[in-house]
Amino acid sequence: MYDVLLNSPVSAEAQTLLPTVETMVGVLYFGLFAISFDFVSGYTGYLSFGHAVFYGTGAYTVILVANGKVPLLGPGTPFMLSLVVGGLLAVVLAILVGLVSFRLSGVYFAMITLGFAQVLYVFVRGWDYVANNPRDGPAVGPSHVEGFQIGVPGVDQLSLAIGVLTGDEVSLLGSTLSSTAVSYYMVGLVVLACYFAMQRIVHSPFGRVLLAIRENEERAVAVGYNTYLYKLGAFAISGFFAAVAGGLFAGFRRSASPENSFYFLVTGDALLASIIGGFGTLAGPLYGRLFDETVREFLSPAGQGGGLLPYLRALLGQETLDAPVLGDATVGGLIDLLLNGHASLYVGIVFVLFVLYVPDGLLGTLRSRVGGTFADAVPARLWGEDR
Repeated sequence: MYDVLLNSPVSAEAQTLLPTVETMVGVLYFGLFAISFDFVSGYTGYLSFGHAVFYGTGAYTVILVANGKVPLLGPGTPFMLSLVVGGLLAVVLAILVGLVSFRLSGVYFAMITLGFAQVLYVFVRGWDYVANNPRDGPAVGPSHVEGFQIGVPGVDQLSLAIGVLTGDEVSLLGSTLSSTAVSYYMVGLVVLACYFAMQRIVHSPFGRVLLAIRENEERAVAVGYNTYLYKLGAFAISGFFAAVAGGLFAGFRRSASPENSFYFLVTGDALLASIIGGFGTLAGPLYGRLFDETVREFLSPAGQGGGLLPYLRALLGQETLDAPVLGDATVGGLIDLLLNGHASLYVGIVFVLFVLYVPDGLLGTLRSRVGGTFADAVPARLWGEDR
């Protein structure tokens, strides 16, 4: 569909407005991380500011397994198994962190999780075992030249490799899907499966208790629930899926660093996506991340794909761009001043506006308008509530 738009009469506008396929792969795996963050923070009310620890654990596990640095797991270990191993390690880590952190609540819980995250961030930056230069982080070694495969382990016909340069290309219905497009669909399958798993948990009796904790934890305790264990379980589940997201990130990028995996600002990006998409909606953070990345790419400078700045330069022409506006300032200079390199500024403004005027986020606001989830509201609108 994207290729069709790029070859249409509105190709310039499509390239300006739509994120690239490679950007969409990033939206998927980071969106899964944001969903896992929302699973514990949006459904229990406990903000985990150290959630990047689990994301980084999954990312580092995948790369270390591929480099043969994990005991009992050789470089030939299937990628899907590496994802599970990373998730289980994150579960153990989440339990250890949660045993201490859930003794507290509110801002104290947020700060202690942030403290744990910073301790591990500093630790991995100086851990020579993971890489020759741990500050730059590990990368997949030259002995593992093939791409990481998503599918059924051990069955090549049911598996496809991901990665920009190492991914598989697929011929389908007379057209060829590039390695990036294949990565988009395969990563999307894993993200979709993880989302449905978390969705099922949220709608289970376990998930109902989490909602009770968020609304009134004292009353949940009075009813007889051991809220400490429920919060710890939610934290462990959330950590597992956060690690899977980190593993997908490392599998696609074939590298990781402390800054893009363990650093606390990674959690900040998940918080941003959750607020824009809607806390406690599960799917909302994915839409929030898509919105964030779309705005950033729309305001990207020249040389980084489509965006408003290259579009305006091509549309206006050099003569218009050189036209004076005020003194020595030209139209092109004014456009550069307002747009070039200021995407984060405008995203920050959008974030403030969302907090002030759309507190329920994109999906939360839409659900309130239609009177419930789309799965319930759409059939009710089409066939009537009686059916």
